[in-house]
Amino acid sequence: MKVNPCQDIIGVLKANSVDFEELDHEPVYTSEDAAKVRGLTMESGAKSLLLKTNDKFLLVVIAGNKKLDSKKLKRTLNVKKIRFANPDEVENKMGCKVGACYPFGGIAHLDTYLDNSLLNQFKISFNPGVHHKSIKIKLNDYLRIEKPHIIDVSAE
Repeated sequence: MKVNPCQDIIGVLKANSVDFEELDHEPVYTSEDAAKVRGLTMESGAKSLLLKTNDKFLLVVIAGNKKLDSKKLKRTLNVKKIRFANPDEVENKMGCKVGACYPFGGIAHLDTYLDNSLLNQFKISFNPGVHHKSIKIKLNDYLRIEKPHIIDVSAE
C-alpha cells in the first residue's frame, strides 16, 4: 500500500523535470466539482478508475466528462469479467480513498490504460491521491512519464 501517493507523484514529477501546478481546494468528489475548483473543463480532467479483471487489478484513465464502456474494455483486454474495485481494494492498492485515485498506475505497480478521449487535451488535471488537492500537467509530460497503453473504452 502507498503511504503517501501525493508526495510520491510530486517526487516523480520533479525527478522528471515536469512543470506542474499544484492546487489546494475544498474536497471534491465528482468530475464536475473538480473541474469547477480547477478552473478547467471536465474534458481535461483525468478520471482514474481502479478495476479488477479475473485476477488482476489495473488502472483506466478517462476524460472527466466520459463514462467507462465496460463492454469495450472487456473486448480490448480479452477478459470475461471486470468490476470496479471496492473501497478497501482502492486503499490497499493505491493508498487513497475512492474518488481520489491518480493516473500514475506505475506508482502503485499497476498497468495503466489511457482512453483516447484525453489525447486531444493540452493539459490534464487530476487528484493526486487526496480529495483536497489537484495537479495540472501537460498531457505530453504525463505520456512521457507513465507510458500508458492507449485504448478506446469510453462512452458519452
